This record gives sequence, structure tokens and C-alpha cells, in this order.
Amino acid sequence: MAEIFDWFPVFLLILVRVSAFMVTLPFFSYQNIPAQLKIALSVFISWMMFFSGDWPVLEIDYTYFLLIIKEALTGLTVGLIAMILLYAVQIAGGFIDIKMGFMIANVIDPQTGAQSPMIGSYLYTFTILFILATDAHHLLLDGVYYSYQFVPVDQLYLPFGDEAVISFVVSTFSTMFIIAFQMAMPIVGSLFLVDVALGMVSRTVPQVNVFVVGLPLKILAGFIILVLVMAPFFVIVQHLVETMTLTMRTLMEIYGGVS
Repeated sequence: MAEIFDWFPVFLLILVRVSAFMVTLPFFSYQNIPAQLKIALSVFISWMMFFSGDWPVLEIDYTYFLLIIKEALTGLTVGLIAMILLYAVQIAGGFIDIKMGFMIANVIDPQTGAQSPMIGSYLYTFTILFILATDAHHLLLDGVYYSYQFVPVDQLYLPFGDEAVISFVVSTFSTMFIIAFQMAMPIVGSLFLVDVALGMVSRTVPQVNVFVVGLPLKILAGFIILVLVMAPFFVIVQHLVETMTLTMRTLMEIYGGVS
């Protein structure tokens, strides 16, 4: 019994990190997944990780509470930066909705509980299905498991004030907007040409009411182009998933001081 209590502090730290990952990690953190299932999955993964690794024996003292805070911040920030990259799909959908006129009809996303653009929710659903079909959610769990190779359980602090962390977060935001621009550019660019054509028609044929004709025409053209660019969209989604896993690994390397 005494030996079990000797290893309990380490197991608790593992559970804190895995639970923090489950709070922010894509797919696993969605609101339509029951909280009981998230808790059970966190305990199960922590239990497997505990028995598959070589852990140090820790004592519950004043430094132990700092380790708890460090473990929680590790899981929250690494999972959050992966979720931020995945939000590129929602941003691309927002760009498309602005040009198609759907921005006035935002819907509540049941996965996140926040308002999201209609086309963004449509594309985001396909992205989640692509992640499940390619087993990319297993890569996210691998990131949780192998995070201890970069950030050990007995590391006392995270280098949040380091210049490398700040520059990496800024570059991640830039990458998110670049990927969103790549996703939305074919449709937004095509609808811009439709606007140019409608402007030329309004100048040459003033009898045509472009405000009445333009909105349904842009919606029809937008849906046609959306169907045509779905194959390149999944290519970009594959690049997004690879970037997301690489970003998680790089951030953990920076946390652990691995050059």
C-alpha cells in the first residue's frame, strides 16, 4: 500500500496533463462529447501511460504544486495551438460567406458552442471527417503520449518568456491565416470576377437591376465553384493536419529546451 501511494503523485501529474489536452485538443474537446466520456478517456490514457513509462518518485511538497500548474499549462497550450490551426477552416468559410452573402446567417456550431459561418461549418465538418478517416486523431493522441520525451514530468517551469516561444506563436498565427487564404482564394477570387462582371453589366445595361440579380447569381456561382474545388480543398486539409502535428511537436521541443 505504501508503494502505491509513492507513485500516486506521478500518476496525478500525468492525469492533469492528459485532462488538459482533452480540454483543448481538436475533436476530443467538443461539447457534443459527454463530459463523463472525456473523464473516463483521460483516466484510461493516463493509466496506460503510467504503466508504460519509467517515472521518477516525487514527493508532495511546495514544488509539487508548481508541477501541477506546469502540467496543466503544457496540455492547455499545446492543444490550443493545434485548435488554432484548425480554425483556419472556419476563417476560410467566413471569407467565402462574406462574398456569397451568407454572413448574415451565422449558425451555432454544436461542436464548439459558438457562432460560426455556414460555409465554415460545412467545410469544418468535412475536415473532421477527413481527420477521422485518415486516423489523424491517433496522431494527436501520440502527441499526448510522446510529450514526456520533450517536457519531462519533473521539469519545474515552462519558458513562456523565451523569445523562441513568442516568435513561434506569432508564426503559427501567420500560418493559420495563410492556410485560410489558400482555402478561400479560389471561391473568393471567382466571386470577385462575378462582381466585376455585374459591374460591367450595370454600366452597359442600366435597365438590369444588379442588386436583385447579383445575390442569387453569386450564391449559385459560389456553390458550383465550391463543388469544383473540393478535391484541392482536401489536399490543403492534409497539409493543415501535417502542419498541426508538426506545430505541436515543435512547441513541446521549445518547452523542453530541445534545439
